[in-house]
Amino acid sequence: MIIRMIAVASALTVFIASHASGDLTLASNGKAQCDIVIARNASTPEKTAAKELQNYLGQVTGAKFRVRNESQVKPDASQILVGSSDRLKSFATGVDWAALGHDGIVIRSVGNKLLLAGGKPRGALYAVYTFLEDTVGCRWWSGTESDIPTKQTLTIPALDTVYAPKLLYREAYYKDPNEYPLFAAKLKLNGHFYKIPDSYGGHYKILGWCHTAYDLLPPDKYFSEHPEWYSEHGGKRQSAGGQLCWSNDEMRKELTKVALGWIKKDPTAGIISISQNDWHGACQCAKCRAVEAEEESQAGPLIRCLNLVAEEIEKQYPDVLVETLAYQYTRKPPAKVKPAKNTVIRLCTIECDFSKPLDGDGNPTFRDDIRKWRAIAPNLYIWDYVTDFASYIQPHPNMRVLAPNLRFFVENNTIGVFEQGDAGCSIGDFVRMRAWVLAHLEWDPSRDTAELISEYLQGYYGPAAPYLQKYLDLIHDSVEANGMRLSCYNGDLSFMTLDVMTESKKLFDQAERAVANDPTLLKRVKRDRLSFDHVWVKKYDELKRQAEADNVRFAGPASHKIAIERFIDAAYSFNVGNYSENWPFRLYEASLDAQFAGPPPSPDELARLPKQDIIEVYPEKMKLFEPPKWAKIVDDPAATQGRAAFMDGSHTQWAVQYHISDRLAKSMPGTWKWYLVARTQGGQSGGAFKYGVYDDPSHRNVTQFTAQLETGADGKYHTYYLGKILTTAGLYAWISPLGDANAVKGIYIDRIVMVKDRD
Repeated sequence: MIIRMIAVASALTVFIASHASGDLTLASNGKAQCDIVIARNASTPEKTAAKELQNYLGQVTGAKFRVRNESQVKPDASQILVGSSDRLKSFATGVDWAALGHDGIVIRSVGNKLLLAGGKPRGALYAVYTFLEDTVGCRWWSGTESDIPTKQTLTIPALDTVYAPKLLYREAYYKDPNEYPLFAAKLKLNGHFYKIPDSYGGHYKILGWCHTAYDLLPPDKYFSEHPEWYSEHGGKRQSAGGQLCWSNDEMRKELTKVALGWIKKDPTAGIISISQNDWHGACQCAKCRAVEAEEESQAGPLIRCLNLVAEEIEKQYPDVLVETLAYQYTRKPPAKVKPAKNTVIRLCTIECDFSKPLDGDGNPTFRDDIRKWRAIAPNLYIWDYVTDFASYIQPHPNMRVLAPNLRFFVENNTIGVFEQGDAGCSIGDFVRMRAWVLAHLEWDPSRDTAELISEYLQGYYGPAAPYLQKYLDLIHDSVEANGMRLSCYNGDLSFMTLDVMTESKKLFDQAERAVANDPTLLKRVKRDRLSFDHVWVKKYDELKRQAEADNVRFAGPASHKIAIERFIDAAYSFNVGNYSENWPFRLYEASLDAQFAGPPPSPDELARLPKQDIIEVYPEKMKLFEPPKWAKIVDDPAATQGRAAFMDGSHTQWAVQYHISDRLAKSMPGTWKWYLVARTQGGQSGGAFKYGVYDDPSHRNVTQFTAQLETGADGKYHTYYLGKILTTAGLYAWISPLGDANAVKGIYIDRIVMVKDRD
């Protein structure tokens, strides 16, 4: 199945105008002028395609279209042929059916017939949806919202399109297509996370999805007897925060055995992921390091191992592809080894600047890496990041690069793209429009992003569209003028200046007035305004101080506290979901409330507290991960005891932690106010670091915050509030950088302070 998919990866759009005939009337005055015809042996998705066409043509015209098989309709009668039957193929001359793959489409009018067909399993269904959208005018805006035109007489022009998408795997990871698989099918998305039923053509599935090293060989099962199968650090084998030792032959044999077992359980999936864990910790044993040196890349040991595993898998499952990640430390291609023909390299854009095209000078390392991988890899798949993991809810002006980036991927022989967006959030930065636009671009990367955005704005928001367009132009222009680096862990809202905020408020107010008499459109505008309103919540004090300094009217809310309360209420009214990846909004709500917990105690106030009411934790008692790589203790005269835990800004690991033991939890019952004392070195605006309290037994964050450089990069230690915590065993405080060493040079942690809550 997948080998055939690869064979048609270079199929092109073909227009064969010589076959086109004149206009064709499908319905007249609410009466059908033809039947919908399928083959007697039509596949289930082809039958679904015919039913979908029947349903929507009925909604449009009010006519009752019959679905019949070929034996019930004479060959010369007016008809809509759906699916690749012998009759349809007799009219679809010149079509290379094999080149259509699984998803390619044929839309052609010939005399009194309309042909809607394509590759199997999904081609006929996609031909129907394309016809309904492009010719009839149907629009599916979200999982629950659509515009279906009404016209009792439906006459279509001459049509002749043969098209096979260059991206064979297409996924836009957003809430609506994930939750509504039939909506995903209408957008012609077919990725792993869409539970599209087989009756609608199904979807691609990747066994294990990603980061599968420890899923395949769990340390709990193997480490005690085979520590040499796991990565070596500092001369010692370890599994915590590590990887597999890819150069170990015995490990590879067991890995192959387990992988074959996975495939045996689900051989139709077509792809299995054998990939590194979602952290660093590459093996440093002599054999792995020798391979790295020879290959000039840490991807070397991984690819050499993968090739041998793929060779064994091909013997039993020749149609299954073996996927791995080129991610973070493995992103650089190896110098000598080439990935086997039945492998897929999933290249990740996580380190890139998403305000600039990936093929330009703004992202030279990724640009060069994808070209080098293209030169050696049989199949490329791109994991692209189109959201801000620091917060789904804040503006993320990256829409201008979406189409150029997708075109760049296709130019470099990419067969699939996973566009990771705000999958869990309903109030993110125009998330419905983003899903719709990306789906259309993945189907046809040649399309113009600006035209797609304009179409969506006008269709979904009606008269509010011009003002929303101006807002989007404003924030994108601001990012470009700012010259900032827009990462996928951004947290930097410096582009939302006081002038931009004032003008944006005016535009959203105008948008609301334009649709004030339409409750549906007004609700849509208010919901998508929340991303902008969130900036007032985040930058309230800074913007108000600037307005006072500039002696201009402050356009923001009169009260920060009331603004937060209203924002929280509105978020829940729209079923907000997550505010960041895997973190529910209720945790962020606690972080917002913490802004009004009052100032932290001063050193003098701490000194006056009873000893039983205060616990101070200094760096020597903190847990540091992979020192000195991710964290270390350094001398710092500014720290209370002259020593600080230090991290640079280059990674995103929770590398400094303090854990509450059973003994400590018993000694501090009830609620305690937790504080962090830290300072940063770096720029003057944007995110500095993340910090919070994690409940290990229940696997969830109790609180999570992002510290800002505006309040912490002055060389002085500042106190950050972690929240009022019911202290139990298994809780731990954590601090992590944001993965941007250019913005943050260093994070210094003086101590963690816990104060007994006597309120």
